[in-house]
Amino acid sequence: MSRPLDGVVVVSLEHAIAAPFCTRQLADLGARVIKIERTQRGDFARDYDERAQGMSSHFVWTNRSKESLTLDLKQPAALDVLLKLIAKADVLVQNLAPGATGRMGLDYETLQHSHPQLIVCDISGYGDNGPYRDKKAYDLLIQSEAAFLSVTGTEDEPCKAGNSIADIAAGMYAYSSILAALLQRKNTHHGSHIDVSMLESLSEWMGFPMYYAYEGQTPPTRQGASHATIYPYGPFEAGDGKTVMLGLQNEREWKQFCSKVLLNASLAQDPRFELNAQRSEHRVALKAIIEQAFKSLSAQEICARLDEAQIANAQVNDVADLWRHPQLLARERFRTIASPVGALSALLPPGVHSGFDYRMDAVPSVGEHTDGILRELGLDQAGIDALRKSSAI
Repeated sequence: MSRPLDGVVVVSLEHAIAAPFCTRQLADLGARVIKIERTQRGDFARDYDERAQGMSSHFVWTNRSKESLTLDLKQPAALDVLLKLIAKADVLVQNLAPGATGRMGLDYETLQHSHPQLIVCDISGYGDNGPYRDKKAYDLLIQSEAAFLSVTGTEDEPCKAGNSIADIAAGMYAYSSILAALLQRKNTHHGSHIDVSMLESLSEWMGFPMYYAYEGQTPPTRQGASHATIYPYGPFEAGDGKTVMLGLQNEREWKQFCSKVLLNASLAQDPRFELNAQRSEHRVALKAIIEQAFKSLSAQEICARLDEAQIANAQVNDVADLWRHPQLLARERFRTIASPVGALSALLPPGVHSGFDYRMDAVPSVGEHTDGILRELGLDQAGIDALRKSSAI
């Protein structure tokens, strides 16, 4: 079956996570993604670790289904190759240092004159202008700037997200913005410029805490794995030492929880706990009551009561559990992909489509497709050899 982005060519000057995560999703939908890498070493994310059978976990996650072309863009001959490639492209994505593409004549303002249908997406820490434009930006730094650390962690200590949440947020908005630009181009026949910042992306995801603290009101406090404003909503210890995660959303569920899970219907009428605001205010006292009731029960028994009462609950899994999660396995969400180190398991993208299958091709080795792409651009073997001899590729 054809895919939504079949025939779309994306050239990406990318490294680390935000841009590669964006372009991998474009590749999932069928786009041809040509990843420009440094000569010899390639994307520095290749060296983050060796956890995926010798390859970097970050790189395997964000770079399947792409073609790798190595270029030393400080050399005019390599830059000329890139310009020829851009002439055939629909989309240019980049997350280089601020101003780098402008110095090479690869910014939207320059390219739009010769390539009016080209879509250019710039991904940066803080955006194309403003006083923070030139600041270096890594995921943890953006988590700090966007106040994410102020709402994540315990009362005593903030904690960063366990994944690259700022990079992921920026990659998602770049991805959706490119899809929107491709749709718009069908009507206008013109390309466009997309300016995505990690700060603005993660700030959008901070919308609830921002409005909770609107116009100087007290911000939500750090509550570990518990919800900052809804209670009980979080982890509770069972009698067998395991942890049960549960969440209540309304007063009907609170009454069900008291009668069918705690077996204490009268607790629902306690004025300290009658409404969510009171329960959240008196959460220490309520937690002691809940855990006393859970003390004689195993985690499995508690979950059975919660299911019977139709109260949301979940296992507290570790990452190893996720690879063998029964729901993911039942829905056949894993595929096998190729890589330079052999076959690897990969999770299908979210969303099951009746009209097409996602592209799940190999993770490339550094420069694996360089010669083939150069031949497409009209270079003969002598020309390719000359570029390689000068270290331009």
